[in-house]
Amino acid sequence: MQSLGIDVLLKGSNFSRLLQGLYVALEISFVSVTISILLGLIVGVLMTSKNPILCFILKIYLEVVRIIPQMVLLFVVYFGTTRVFGMDLLAETSAIIVFVFWGVAEMGDLVRGAIKSIPTIQFESAYALGMNKFQVYVYIILPQTLRRLIPISINLITRMIKTTSLVVMVGIVEVLKVAQQIIEANRTTSPNAAFGVFGVVFIMYFLICWPISRLSIYLEKRWA
Repeated sequence: MQSLGIDVLLKGSNFSRLLQGLYVALEISFVSVTISILLGLIVGVLMTSKNPILCFILKIYLEVVRIIPQMVLLFVVYFGTTRVFGMDLLAETSAIIVFVFWGVAEMGDLVRGAIKSIPTIQFESAYALGMNKFQVYVYIILPQTLRRLIPISINLITRMIKTTSLVVMVGIVEVLKVAQQIIEANRTTSPNAAFGVFGVVFIMYFLICWPISRLSIYLEKRWA
């Protein structure tokens, strides 16, 4: 155990601190994912609009999210708003804003794809029965969209959880930051601490993300 550097986690409250850091990362992920899903459903529906101006704006938004790294966005929001607008944003708030900005675009694109995959004949049949556009979406389109959307949106959750590791760059004391602190504090007494501590962090992320990934695969097969 000592040769792997895992022994440092048994000293004092190191392991409980690591769990607390993991809780911070999961909390940011949960809030970001919840808001992203709710707003993403709305944005996804708007992406199917026939309004060219709206579609152009949403397309630019999606491209910006895909092209610019999340870390750059995180620095812009956390450091940029403080300098330019004089706002005193908490690091956690900045992280949630960036992840929601990213997650809404990704979720919206998933919703758009799910809606587009529904045969056009279903729209035409619903209109032929006298339904208006709101009724078509509420009773016909959205139930099918959600069924197709859930398996692939679960993958977005795992990506969001893993991406929260970037928040260490703005000083948030999450699991990676705690791991670094533990390693630095035990550098002389346990030179192999990095291997053991980061190995445990790896296992933590795996134990959280693997069941979610398996659930996605199960639902995709069940509802295929």
